[in-house]
Parts: sequence; C-alpha cells; structure tokens
Amino acid sequence: MATANVSWSENFSCSICLDVFKNPVSTPCGHNFCRTCVTKLWDEQVKCKCPVCNELFNTRPDLRVNNLLSEMVDRFGTSVRVKEQPCAEPGEVPCDVCTGTQLKAVKSCLECYTSYCQTHLEPHQRVAGLKKHRLVEPMDRLEDRMCKKHDRLLELFCQTEQVCVCQFCTVTDHRSHPIVTLKEEYDMKTAQLGKIGAEVPQMIQERQKNIREIKDTVKRSKADADREIADGVQVLTALMRCIEKCQEDLNQMVKERLKDTEKQAEDLIKELEQEIEDLTNRSSEVKQLSHTKDHLHFLQAFRSLKDPPPTRDCRKVEVRPPFYVGTLRRSLDQLNEKLNMEIKNLRNVAELKRVQQYEVDVTLDPDTAHPRLILSEDGKQVHEGAKLQKVGVFVDYDEGLVSFYDVEARVHIYSATGCTFRMSCANTSWSEPLELKRVQQYEVDVTLDPDTAHHWLILSEDGKQVHDGGKPPRQLGKLPDNPKRFTNGTYVLTRQSFFSGRFYFEAQVKDNAQWCLGVARESINRKGDIRLSPETGYWFLNYYKDGLVFGDNPDVRLPLRAELQKVGVFVDYDEGLVSFYDVEARVHIYSATGCTFSEPLYPFLCPGPHKYEGTNSAPLIISPVNQTD
Repeated sequence: MATANVSWSENFSCSICLDVFKNPVSTPCGHNFCRTCVTKLWDEQVKCKCPVCNELFNTRPDLRVNNLLSEMVDRFGTSVRVKEQPCAEPGEVPCDVCTGTQLKAVKSCLECYTSYCQTHLEPHQRVAGLKKHRLVEPMDRLEDRMCKKHDRLLELFCQTEQVCVCQFCTVTDHRSHPIVTLKEEYDMKTAQLGKIGAEVPQMIQERQKNIREIKDTVKRSKADADREIADGVQVLTALMRCIEKCQEDLNQMVKERLKDTEKQAEDLIKELEQEIEDLTNRSSEVKQLSHTKDHLHFLQAFRSLKDPPPTRDCRKVEVRPPFYVGTLRRSLDQLNEKLNMEIKNLRNVAELKRVQQYEVDVTLDPDTAHPRLILSEDGKQVHEGAKLQKVGVFVDYDEGLVSFYDVEARVHIYSATGCTFRMSCANTSWSEPLELKRVQQYEVDVTLDPDTAHHWLILSEDGKQVHDGGKPPRQLGKLPDNPKRFTNGTYVLTRQSFFSGRFYFEAQVKDNAQWCLGVARESINRKGDIRLSPETGYWFLNYYKDGLVFGDNPDVRLPLRAELQKVGVFVDYDEGLVSFYDVEARVHIYSATGCTFSEPLYPFLCPGPHKYEGTNSAPLIISPVNQTD
C-alpha cells in the first residue's frame, strides 16, 4: 500500500505544491502542474521557466488543461497525500501551503515566512537553493516575529525601550542598552503580572468599600436633610405663630383705639343733640315772647325767661382720629426682638439636637486629672464646685470647629471656629500641605495699580513690588488728584478685581518688619482716617513686631511660628471664605468664614513704614506660585 502511495504521488502530484493535481495543465516541455501553482509562480518571475527542468520560454506559454491527467485524478481521488500526517489542532501551527484540511507544521522558514508540514517541507530538503533557508520550530504569524529593519527573527528584548529586537539590533540601534532573552523578560513580566493580578482584587475591594462608604454617606446625608427639614418646619412654624400673634395684637390695638374714638364721638354727639334740643325750646319761647304786644305781660314774661343753658364753644368741639403713626413700626420692633429671641432659643435647641447625634462614649483619664479633681469610678463624673450642671462638647475635625453647650439650659455657650488640628492634637497636620496645593491651582496674575497707591509708596515698573519711600517724594504736588488714591494709609490695590469664583495669590514679606496683606472691596473709603475691618470692607492679616492678627472688631490674635517669608491668600467669593497660608511652612494660618461679598474684591498690600534710620526698607513682592510637593 505504501508502494502504491509513492507511485501515486510520483505520477499525480504537482511538483510545486506536492499535493494532488487540481486543474492540471502541461507546459511545452511536457511537465504537468496545477494551473494555480504555475500561474502564481510565473506571475512572480520576470521570465517564465519550467520549475522542473528549468527550460526557459521566450514568451509565456499558453497553458492548456491536460484532459487525460485530469480524468485520472478525478478517477483515483482528490486528496491522497504522500505520507500520513496529523492535522493541525487548535493552538498548533498549521501548514501555510495545505489547501482544504491543513496539516500540522513541522518547521517554519525564516526566509519564506511560511510554515510547512512534512510533505510541503520536502523541497527545502531537496532543492539546493531552498536548503540554504533557515528553518526553525513552527511559529505562527512569522511576519510579526521578524525585525522589519534587519529581516531577522525577534528573539531578544531591549529593557530600555521595552521592545523586541533581533541579534543585529543589539550591535546597532540598541548597542548600549541592556538586552535579555525573550524567555527571561517573559518570566519577569509574568511575575509582575502575577503581582498585578494579586493587587487587582484588593483594589476592587477598596473601591467597593469606597462605594459602600459613599452610599452610607448619601444615606446619612438624606437622614440629615430630612431631620434638617423637620427642624426647619418646627422653627419656621414657631416663627409663623409669633408673626400671627403679632398681627393679632396689632389688629386688637388698632381696633381698641378705633372703638375709643367711636365712643368719644357718640358721647359728644349726644351732648350736642341735647344742647340743640334745649336751644330749640329757648328759641320757641323767645319767638313767642317777641310777638307779645302787652307791655306789662311782656316785661313780666321776659323776667321769668330762663337763663340760657350752658353750651360748648363750637370752635373747640372736635373728635381727634386715632394716632396710628409709629404703631406698625413699634409692633415690628417688638416682633423683631421676639423673633430674635425665639430664633436664638430654637436654633440652640435644634443645633444641640443635631450635634447630639455624634455622641461618643468617653471616659475621664485619672492620670491627666488635677489633684483637686475627684473622678467617679466609671470615669463619667468629676466635680470641683462647677456652676454648670452638664456641658456638651462637639468637635467637627474637618471644619475646624469646637462648640460648647449648657445641656440643662439647652443653650450654646461658645464655638471656636477656624481651628487648625494637628495629628493626635499635637503633631504637624499632614493635610495642610495638600490643602495649600489645592488652593494654589487658583493662582491669578495680579499687578499693582499706581493710581491707587499712597504718594509715599514706590512701585516697581512691572507692578510686582512696593515699598515705603520713607518720606514724601518731591513730586508729591505733581501727582494727579485721583479719586482711587489712598490719601492717608500707605495702601495700594491691584489693577485686577474679582467678582465671583476662587482666586489665590502670594506675596513675599521677608525682612519686612510691619505689613498688611489681604483683600478689599471696591467701595472702601480711601480718603482720611480708615478703620480696617471686615465691616469697612477689608479682610487682612496685620504683622508687626511680635504680633500677628487678623483685622476684625475685635482683632483676632494669631500665634507666631517662625518668621514669615511668604504668605498665600485664597478667596472663595461664592462661599464667603478668605484664608491665609504660610507658604514656606505649608501650613494654614487663619480663615475668615461666613463673609458677605456683594461687589468686586481687590488684593491689597501695605508695606510697613520706612523709618528715616533706614529700617524696614524691604519691599512686598507679588511672587509666582511654586507648586512643590
């Protein structure tokens, strides 16, 4: 049977594809090939020649079907192979030459970029020219495994550029780069992949935890919102009752005044009607007596005529209308006073109720107690003659808030705002550098406006520096009378103003013994004596020898750390927030919250006075932000 197969292959197999003929055609020299095989071969050649005997044809032969051979092929079968070989299974490299059912490749040629089964590999083992081709173990997609530049197999890896390279690449473009084999890099990347694979589930769990926390936060926020609405309804209902009571009192007072006026008018009318009746009777008597002609009777009757009844002076008879002017105002003043008191009480109760939900279970530490203090065994009680019966303490760490409440009286005692908490209430805060970095992204480019500068101040040409000249310049009388110019304080504003959003700028204050720095609203008073405070439109830090304050009424004294070199100012216009930062130490200094802005804000600077002795001559400098970690 094997002999038959060999005989069959020698007579009925195409010498190009080594498979059973398909549409066999004959060349002028008498050799037979598949039409497709010989046509494709000649299409790739300049001159046509026989693949078997190498006879050269001057013109391309007109190929005709070999009918006898075609009939014999059809008679004996269409797919008999020279040797029995396994078919390519999924994952195995198939033969690129096989048509129909593809056999498993046994070698791949790096010159032909083709993989061959044992049968189709035969020409590479027989033909002299093909024997020189480099054969390797079967590889899929050989064209992707070859170096495009050197036409060599990619069998090494450049760790610098993270690409696969061939042997020639290692002595040319990648000469100085660390090179390893593909296996070594594969093992390394596989290890990394395993590490990533182990990290991914943990990252998924962390994000799932974040989702749960976010959902819990939303749930708590909804509960807080519902509670806030309920408290608001309670407070506003109480306030509406106060307003309704005020309206009832006003109506009652006006009606009572009207009633008094009506009673007065009614009584006066009755008196006048009685006088009219008396005067009418007297008029009748006078009229009757006037018609008497008997002198004796007239004189006797006139003598008996009654004296006229007492009457009012009609010029003084009047009913004054109720005097309502000021009644509504006084009622509103009383309502305002009552509402303020009610709001304060209700707010304290509602606020205490809200903060009580953050209750924590704490016990007193006897190791920290003063020797005169007496603590209970459960660590819940301490006494030393305090007047308050129960005090509530609420802390919002993130907002920097500490509040105290008289629980029995249900009133707010005091709140410390803008607090800066450190780690464990003692160490440097790790969040402040991040906070400063976040606000620095709102940096704005500002320059000083010479039209606003006090005449003692000297500005740099670029509008970034200002210092006190020490005495009026010679050109004082020549300066234009600008309504925007400060005439008393040595202040200067920037050209730029801001009416919304957030902005941040930094000023170098190094070596300046006294300075002011902050923002001011557009309508500030710039003439004469100026009292700087938020009420007059200034939000600022004031530095002087051994002192740092936030200007307010009263001033807020702030602790001095090391000598300040650069101060950052951040404003959130819509939130009503002005914050100051020590840029070098990257810590928060102070924040003014709850500010009310209704007009443009200008950054403003005030360098300290320059003494005639020459001290404090260093300028204040608006400097660019350096966002370093």
